[in-house]
Amino acid sequence: MRTAEIRTRFLDFFAVRGHTVVPSAPLPTPDPTLLFVNAGMVPFKPYLTGERQAPWPRATSVQKCVRTLDIEEVGRTTRHGSFFQMNGNFSFGDYFKREAVAFAWELSTTPVADGGFGLDPDRIWVTVHHSDSEARDIWHEVAGLPERRIVARGDEDNFWSMGVPGPCGPCSELYYDRGPSLGREGGPAVDEDRYMEFWNLVFMQYERGEGAGKSGYPVLGELPRRNIDTGMGLERMATLLQGKDNLYEIDETRPILDRAAELASVRYGSDAQRDVRLRVVADHVRTALMLLADGTAPGNEGRGYVLRRIIRRAVRSMRQLGYQEPALPDLLAAARDCMAPSYPEVARGYARILDQACGEEDAFRATLQQGTVVLDTAVSQVRKEGGRTLPGARAFLLHDTYGFPIDLTLEMAAEQGIEVDREGFTALMNDQRERARADARARKSGGTADTSALRALLDANGPTDWRAWDTLKTESRVLGVLAASGPVPVAREGEIVTVVLDRTPFYAESGGQDSDAGRIQGAHAEAEVLDVQRPLPGLVAHQVRVTAGELAVGDSVVAAVDPEWRLGARQAHSGTHVLHAALREILGPTALQSGSYNRPGYLRLDFPWRGALSPAVRGEVEEAANRALRRDLSVGVRWMTLPEAKEIGALALFDETYGEKVRVVEIGGAWSRELCGGTHVAHASQIGTVALTAESSVGAGMRRVEAAVGIEGFGYLARERDLVSRIAAQLGAPRAELPERISGLLERLKAADRENARLRSVATGARAAELAAGATETNDTLVVTTTADGPAAEARALALAVRDRLPAARPGLVAVGAGDGGLVIAANRPANEAGLDASALVKRLLNGHGGGSAQIAQGGGVPLDRLRQVLADVPRVIATG
Repeated sequence: MRTAEIRTRFLDFFAVRGHTVVPSAPLPTPDPTLLFVNAGMVPFKPYLTGERQAPWPRATSVQKCVRTLDIEEVGRTTRHGSFFQMNGNFSFGDYFKREAVAFAWELSTTPVADGGFGLDPDRIWVTVHHSDSEARDIWHEVAGLPERRIVARGDEDNFWSMGVPGPCGPCSELYYDRGPSLGREGGPAVDEDRYMEFWNLVFMQYERGEGAGKSGYPVLGELPRRNIDTGMGLERMATLLQGKDNLYEIDETRPILDRAAELASVRYGSDAQRDVRLRVVADHVRTALMLLADGTAPGNEGRGYVLRRIIRRAVRSMRQLGYQEPALPDLLAAARDCMAPSYPEVARGYARILDQACGEEDAFRATLQQGTVVLDTAVSQVRKEGGRTLPGARAFLLHDTYGFPIDLTLEMAAEQGIEVDREGFTALMNDQRERARADARARKSGGTADTSALRALLDANGPTDWRAWDTLKTESRVLGVLAASGPVPVAREGEIVTVVLDRTPFYAESGGQDSDAGRIQGAHAEAEVLDVQRPLPGLVAHQVRVTAGELAVGDSVVAAVDPEWRLGARQAHSGTHVLHAALREILGPTALQSGSYNRPGYLRLDFPWRGALSPAVRGEVEEAANRALRRDLSVGVRWMTLPEAKEIGALALFDETYGEKVRVVEIGGAWSRELCGGTHVAHASQIGTVALTAESSVGAGMRRVEAAVGIEGFGYLARERDLVSRIAAQLGAPRAELPERISGLLERLKAADRENARLRSVATGARAAELAAGATETNDTLVVTTTADGPAAEARALALAVRDRLPAARPGLVAVGAGDGGLVIAANRPANEAGLDASALVKRLLNGHGGGSAQIAQGGGVPLDRLRQVLADVPRVIATG
């Protein structure tokens, strides 16, 4: 049975039994604790935790997931994949254990001809939590399982929670015996390779308290509404139904593996190490395809870094298999053909996906060349110093600056007999990540890193009454005031705190739009709003500076958005949509926004594209955007379901999650149609103007355009006009002739620079000959000491010129002091053979500072009054050895 059919059978089974089929959420998730959806329940988390009311009593989905914590295990075990699909059925206070067990058993064991999966009932084992006698009894009654095939296990295996206070409960897992050829007899407690887990039923019935680890925390009592969350691994079920040993050989993965083997001219199954690399390629290429399809672009941090690492691991594995040519065009095509039956979007967006992936592969191939040189130099330095370990700081530099994965550094260093300080590298990586996480936590929590107090406010008062779409001013009440140390009753003048109101007109930063500015004013206090965030779903937090009086919990206040700020924000956000549509009009549908940011007067937009936009193309894009403004296209908002929005071609941003109803913003109808929660103008002409100010690269295959909009856009154009006028006046030329006139000036300047360089070279040569002729002798070595008026580069050129004019058969050494306090020493080969080392001599003269090679070295930072004495010491140092 093909994987796509397993998927369809699962959804059909539960749809017939009253479950609403919910489409898979995109892989990127706005959950601040995650980069990607890593479990089937993640999109349903607000409903399962009680943060929101579920729109359906029952739901079913096949959720795309990415999990990279155990990426090193990919290819080495039969169970680990970085991308996987999780079939799930969910109950939100509707049915519970008996129905969940009955559904799982029925679908698993019903014959294929009758719509089930046809698993042999006598080969199914289940596990239950040791305290859950109810589940054990249900398995006896519903499935007739014998006692020996119902295995009791502890908290580590069969009790679920999210690791924080909230819902928890026992779970029951279904395993399938794949036969004695794959391991020992005795059930899943003995061998989880032979007995493969394929379905997990989570019974959310309790509430847990504080505590670390998977056990030892207090269970506070029963939940008022009990939920069901189940997860069947689609790839695992395909492994079972297709009779394969591992998930890399199923129909959605094996063709990629086979294409990789064909390219590398190797045979799968002939060598264990090669097989691991082929499985890594197959897994990672499929994962990259799905991440790119969902809008993630390779980058240096967050989601982009995860994708970059996955692509580079795939490319490196092909390199280890002996294939040195670009591999992704062939491999991604195979992955597309595997996944398109279930996910048509990978075929529709394939041109964009391929372009981004190939850009990343090309960049990494260049990185390998550059990084290899840096690594070889570092290894040579370690050997020269008599060591055998590459410092962690050097490995971190390779990773952070050159994009060299640590595992590649480890591999290439080992090939040269050098170890790597992995602990030092890991410590530096952890420091970097923790700084980034701390910044993100502080930002998202409205200035306070602890969200527990915010959670308490949300639980006690319910969601914030958010009015940003409707008004600029609300009468509100202060529900909470939080300082860095935690909740406080009052904030005084000058203090910066986080304030939670019962209702607010302020837009919280999201969807690329910056948060609103404005003021909160009460009878006894006034505060300036600095930032607005949504630290928890449904809660808006305001970071404010109290400018007068005291702001206290319970105060009645007026919350007012700065109308000029909001006007600029609306112009910028609508301008972003217009520019996005203009890019797609000129460049084509692959120029799909992958990130944006806008604030009053400014916007930027990232999109996949290989190579810089020419001035002509930039002009076309800018003209298309402003043509929309001139036509005064209408701006409208419609609410509809997500499938309806996709049906009419609305573009969705992949780092957002959407509810049952979505908000579609249209500018000129189908010309620009996007899912968006931001604030917008009523007509395109209200944007004013869109003036492109910059276009640059932000990573392999990714470009960024920046623009000024509204009054700032007109200001930018006025400054450009004034600048052109001043240049025209200075050159005494009409504006139309400026390019030609400036080009002529630049060419004359280049010619003058070349002539000056020739004259300097002649002068340096003449002076070098004179200095070489006047060399003194110390210990049978010809010595020249002198100074240069210019910087160290000029001193270096003079030192080399003099050295090259000394007799080639005699030891010779030249020391030149630079006008900027630098010292350059050059020694010829006979001097090196006589024991004179330019680098050692520089360090001796400058108290350990400076360095270079035995032939040429330099140091800097010498006071000019001391430089003459340093030069005078050169013969003495040579004489004393």
